[in-house]
Amino acid sequence: MSETGWTNELREFVEFKPRQSLASEAADNLREFIMLGRLAPGMPVRERDLAEVFGISRTPLKEALRILEAEGLIVYGPTRRPRVADPSLSEINDWLRVQGALEALAGELACAVATDAQLAKIEQINTAIKEARDTEGELEAFRMDMRFHEAIVAASGNEALAETHGTYNARLWRVRFLSSQRGINPEATRQEHLAIVQALIARDPAAARRALRNHLRTAETNIAATMKEAD
Repeated sequence: MSETGWTNELREFVEFKPRQSLASEAADNLREFIMLGRLAPGMPVRERDLAEVFGISRTPLKEALRILEAEGLIVYGPTRRPRVADPSLSEINDWLRVQGALEALAGELACAVATDAQLAKIEQINTAIKEARDTEGELEAFRMDMRFHEAIVAASGNEALAETHGTYNARLWRVRFLSSQRGINPEATRQEHLAIVQALIARDPAAARRALRNHLRTAETNIAATMKEAD
């Protein structure tokens, strides 16, 4: 995409976003652009252009970039110029394995401490994934998929786990979204989700741990194939 192309697209995008703090809003917009690939891995981040697009000064923009740096989405070179992170498959696999361990632990804890209402909400979100795919498209279905996992982590009742999981989710969102677009049979994903839901409702921690780890291993395989195709 040309220099003017990505700034114009970003400007149009942010006009429809709800207002919040300047740094948080800029971070949210940049995060989504990175996750959707509109700011490509390795691409320099031109602070002056972005500040103009967002209609803010460089100070809140720099704060937004620090937020994304903490999430692993922005990196700085020796000259302290920001660019979009471009992690290797090895790094991504390391993150996925940590995330898999976190979600497996969350499933175990949720079996013990989650309320019936929380488990019913997880089941409801899972049902809504297919409905979103049928009516709103793959992006919204993927967002619902991520909410499914976030709801399981929230049901664990462990704030430290949720905070760490959120960091890894941000780092992995883009590659997981891309892997979900490879035409993989959505029925396989539905069956994996169903196994997770059934284990949680049965409050079977061993089954929940096993189902969640299996699901993340599938994601690891899909992401590796996606990155190989991109080479």
